[in-house]
Amino acid sequence: MACKASKEYTESVAILYVIGTPIGNLGDMSYRAVETLKTLDLLACEDTRRTLKLLSHFGIRLPLLSCRAQNEVIAAEKIIAALAEGKTLGYVSDAGTPALSDPGAALVQRVVQAGYEVIPLPGPSAFASLVSVSGGRDKSVFFEGFLSPKAGRRRSRLKELLARDSAFVLYESPFRILKLLADLTEFDKDRYVCVGREMTKLHEEYIRGSVGDVLSILTNHHEQRGEFSVFVSGNKAY
Repeated sequence: MACKASKEYTESVAILYVIGTPIGNLGDMSYRAVETLKTLDLLACEDTRRTLKLLSHFGIRLPLLSCRAQNEVIAAEKIIAALAEGKTLGYVSDAGTPALSDPGAALVQRVVQAGYEVIPLPGPSAFASLVSVSGGRDKSVFFEGFLSPKAGRRRSRLKELLARDSAFVLYESPFRILKLLADLTEFDKDRYVCVGREMTKLHEEYIRGSVGDVLSILTNHHEQRGEFSVFVSGNKAY
């Protein structure tokens, strides 16, 4: 059943803002996000230490409430209670847009079910950023995020994704990026990929080409450091 905040609630209570934050470069923080943060009564966040550094950079002081994957449901009840008191709240994950391979979805669901409105403040996203520079011409792109660290499950899911007609985007750690690309090479070494590393940060780089060639480059000429995002084309004849 669809959940929608009723008029009697939204006319008199505060809103929960879901705020996108930089994935690396703090200069990517939107003006609207900064100005909105200044108006909040309370900010829920994935990691209070990381968020405190972000707020300090912009000269903002706010009470913080931990809301991470391990306590998201419990934190949601505290957030709903604060909304019931008429407070204005926001939520940020550690980096990027909440609920995209980050906490946030359970929080939004419960806040909406409680009758309060949730408004997004668009911001940085590794997914959208990678797609924009991938050179991919696919009509549709599927967001998968992190695959299972277990080899069998990872390979099984990769087979399913490669059988689709759409491109897809994966996130991967520096500890498993070579294993991921090796699996992709075994299944289809000529499939076009674009791998982004340390996006928006000092050592940002993008490697494009067949998955076999990209695996060779990363294996022989690069250190596997930083977070990786991987665009895989759905077009076998790229």
